Amino acid sequence: MGAFFGIVSKRDVISDVFFGTDYHSHLGTKRGGMAAYDKEIGLQREIHNIENSPFRTKFVNIHKDMKGTSAIGCISDFDPQPLLIRSKLGVYAIAIVGRILNQDALIDKLLSDYSGHFDAMTSGAVNSTEIVAALINSKKTYTEGVEFAQSVIEGTASIILLKDDGNIIVARDRLGRLPVVIGKNDEGFAVTFESFAFEKLGYADHSELGPGEIVEITPTEIKQLKEPGKEMRICSFLWSYYGYPTSNYEGVNVEVMRYRNGHIMAKRDKATNPDMKVDYVCGVPDSGIPHAIGYSNESGIPFARAFIKYTPTWSRSFMPTDQTQRNKVAKMKLIAVPELIKDKDLLFVDDSVVRGTQLRETVEFLLESGAKSVNMRSACPPIMFGCKFLNFSRATSDMELIARRIMFELEGEDSLNYVDEYSNPDTERGKKLRQIICDELHLTSIEFQTIEGVIAAIGLDPSKLCTYCWTGKE
Repeated sequence: MGAFFGIVSKRDVISDVFFGTDYHSHLGTKRGGMAAYDKEIGLQREIHNIENSPFRTKFVNIHKDMKGTSAIGCISDFDPQPLLIRSKLGVYAIAIVGRILNQDALIDKLLSDYSGHFDAMTSGAVNSTEIVAALINSKKTYTEGVEFAQSVIEGTASIILLKDDGNIIVARDRLGRLPVVIGKNDEGFAVTFESFAFEKLGYADHSELGPGEIVEITPTEIKQLKEPGKEMRICSFLWSYYGYPTSNYEGVNVEVMRYRNGHIMAKRDKATNPDMKVDYVCGVPDSGIPHAIGYSNESGIPFARAFIKYTPTWSRSFMPTDQTQRNKVAKMKLIAVPELIKDKDLLFVDDSVVRGTQLRETVEFLLESGAKSVNMRSACPPIMFGCKFLNFSRATSDMELIARRIMFELEGEDSLNYVDEYSNPDTERGKKLRQIICDELHLTSIEFQTIEGVIAAIGLDPSKLCTYCWTGKE
């Protein structure tokens, strides 16, 4: 997915932006970049490939190569950025996060209207950030340009722009699917996706941008360029999986939400499966663990770490892009604790069940290690649709999603008419889906959190949450 981080200050901020950007490494694995403004040097920029080594190893000496009182950094799962742009508006660095669904149409329109050109990548593809820059440059001011870009982009695009006067313009995506948080200290302001990133650098929470809001930040003030919209669709999956445990989005802490989520799942299990025998509740590391702790606390069943993830060389934020290699690494890094597995009835809580490939290997690994039975609970509903707004799912086709595939095998072309029924554990179709998954993955039982359960755990108005990957409803 990606993320950005920036600071505008009265002092040099390169080291702080390095650390702040590195704190977003769990959100992207392909490219990392930084840009800075210094009054004497002007704008500077560096981009590195981080597919084979994490962000920090490529930028650890950046404070020797770059300086400035303003800087931005980004982690990207796709295009290299930030880009340096020279235009009629001035020279600036720009980075975006999101997904542009109408990219080809925008390229054709821009080429037709302005007879310009784009720097083409492999197979003629165009960097999404360059498209956003071209849209901005088509207007008379930065404000008009950013607002125009937000209005014509179908999909999602949060934008950060470092100008050649050292100020930063930042815009949250039009429907607020992603967070943008601002922190403040005595010398300036920081802007971030993950709120804890600036807190560790001495910044206190100041404000959170609303959907579509645009501001310009200087060392001494925040100037609102566009008021926030009233409609919001922040991604629910941020709390379930992608968000870092210490972060807050719209005032709701990620870790606390996950405890509540586990509590809700356990409460339902107690009502619907009162005779289920379980020795230990376990979390699939890392993001499944807090959901499992919440489940354990409510159910009274002891929590245990039946296997440990070996992370010194293969953390979640540093995985191969090739799916075969990803599956291999996922298997290699799980190390059993036999004393907590052999002859035990186990219940595992995972953040989600996507393709089922890694889950199948995990179950096989547990059964081979002597588990008597393996029950699985997913902290979110069955994933029926790949995310078309933020690229959260790595699936290239919806048919790679285990729930969607089974639904299609049972219903054929009419399967989308029954999404709600298959998601619902109380319907015959819902029970059938769960039984087939159990049969395929050798599970004793599987259950998914309900839409209502996730919404209750987050605690926001349902109209403000995006649940597209589970419901297909925008």
